[in-house]
Amino acid sequence: MKDKKPEDMTLAELKALVKEAESAKQKIDSKGMEYCIVRTYSAGVFAGLFNRKNKGKEGTVYDARRLWKWSGALDCSQLAMKGVDNPKDCKFSTVSEVDLREIIEVSPCTKQAEESIKGVAEWSK
Repeated sequence: MKDKKPEDMTLAELKALVKEAESAKQKIDSKGMEYCIVRTYSAGVFAGLFNRKNKGKEGTVYDARRLWKWSGALDCSQLAMKGVDNPKDCKFSTVSEVDLREIIEVSPCTKQAEESIKGVAEWSK
């Protein structure tokens, strides 16, 4: 089922896929994850569920957004505090999870920032 494109799936298959994704997210949330901005040395900036207890320069961000360009926040710290002011001027992509190396900064997000970041439409051509 996961090999099929959404447009080729039946309604029952789509519902099952959504239920599976929601179940996986609940499992992730229960492992002490927080919604954070994670900045790396060379891979860029990501927002998503992250275990801040993880020590070292490696970690996985779940339910992630790659923050390529944002508007209305000066830096990652301000982005984690207030989110974006101009969502139409942002370029964010989405990925279910990403393993990162060389993490140099992790900032927990406020609920306002999390909702703002999640509210930005996924960038497309």
